[in-house]
Amino acid sequence: MQNIRYEHHGSLAHITINRPDKLNALNRRTLLEIEEAVAMAMSDAAVHSVILTGSGDKAFAAGADVAEFAHFTANEARDLSAAGHRIMDSIATAPKPVLAAINGFALGGGLELAMACHLRVAVPAARLGQPEVNLGLIPGYGGTQRLVEWVGRARALEMLMSGDPIDAATALQWGLVNRISATPESLLEESTALLNRILQRGPIAVSHCIRLSALAAQGDPDGYLQEIETFGSLFQQPESREGIGAFLEKRKAAFRSSEPRS
Repeated sequence: MQNIRYEHHGSLAHITINRPDKLNALNRRTLLEIEEAVAMAMSDAAVHSVILTGSGDKAFAAGADVAEFAHFTANEARDLSAAGHRIMDSIATAPKPVLAAINGFALGGGLELAMACHLRVAVPAARLGQPEVNLGLIPGYGGTQRLVEWVGRARALEMLMSGDPIDAATALQWGLVNRISATPESLLEESTALLNRILQRGPIAVSHCIRLSALAAQGDPDGYLQEIETFGSLFQQPESREGIGAFLEKRKAAFRSSEPRS
């Protein structure tokens, strides 16, 4: 891959957008490589979670590569948006936790990418926004939808219509990020610690939490029924027998021995 670094760090895969000279802008090739890297991580049994971040200390991803689509026709723009939606959806529906470590600007497509991840940790100086209206455009990779899911319609409309970014402290208050790292240097360390806590829990249960919470965010009324069915089905899994047994025996559960199942 040309614009992405893919690395293993124990059971974590690190996917790093590696275009620091372009503030990690998301051109078509970069988006496709992100899609490929996420698919690799999901299919690798040795990978239990993913950290997605940007190279350098300025930007996670400072938007799309405007020069690439400046002369697009309407049909070409629709095709680009459809591809972006497919890639963002592949992250949002991934069965393993994906965390965006936001190391700077997350603007436009960069924020859409971060919002497709299940969790977000930002450096104190991060800036997050959807500035597409400054170009006479709207977000094209799901931003008008996911921003409402994460912060509510009133705050999303303010960001979408003004194009103004918010700082990390505001993003934390609004629920757009889960945590702010103590320092820029500790971003990956704190992101890894959060994922490691999650990886001590039942992996099948965690995967279902991702899936079912997405139904709630989309306002799908079938989510309640699916929760009932999923809750019941988990009692047939070795994972739940291990978790319940460990609780009753006052010991730490060894969940990973129960993988893989769905």
